[in-house]
Amino acid sequence: MEDCIFCQIIAGKIPSTKVYEDDTVLAFLDISQATKGHTLVVPKRHVPDIYAYDAELAAAVFARLPKIARAIKASDPAIQGLNILNNNGELAYQSVFHSHIHLIPRYSADDDFSIHFGDHSAQYDAAALEQVAASIRAKVVD
Repeated sequence: MEDCIFCQIIAGKIPSTKVYEDDTVLAFLDISQATKGHTLVVPKRHVPDIYAYDAELAAAVFARLPKIARAIKASDPAIQGLNILNNNGELAYQSVFHSHIHLIPRYSADDDFSIHFGDHSAQYDAAALEQVAASIRAKVVD
């Protein structure tokens, strides 16, 4: 897509700091660097989000994540962990609508990156959880 910044990066029309590349994906440093080494892994085929992946593309893209994650971790002995994030839709903080996976190295609790998971367990008993699960199961298609 001509107006997609990631497609332009893949095509070499916009510079990037490459970390890894093969026929399926390009991994490059995120320009914002949430933490040092923050890397984006993008499929070379334009897909807007996870909902547009087919099984073959998903298998190919996600199979490369451990290799790239291990390289990031090995690059700096100060790295203590790694967040893997995939945002889908504007409400979920997706800002570039070419699917991409964030690999964010974690150095300490004070590294200026955080995620908050609210505890809403009091709002769901076993029956309510089963109702949610049943609604999802009914929509799973092969």
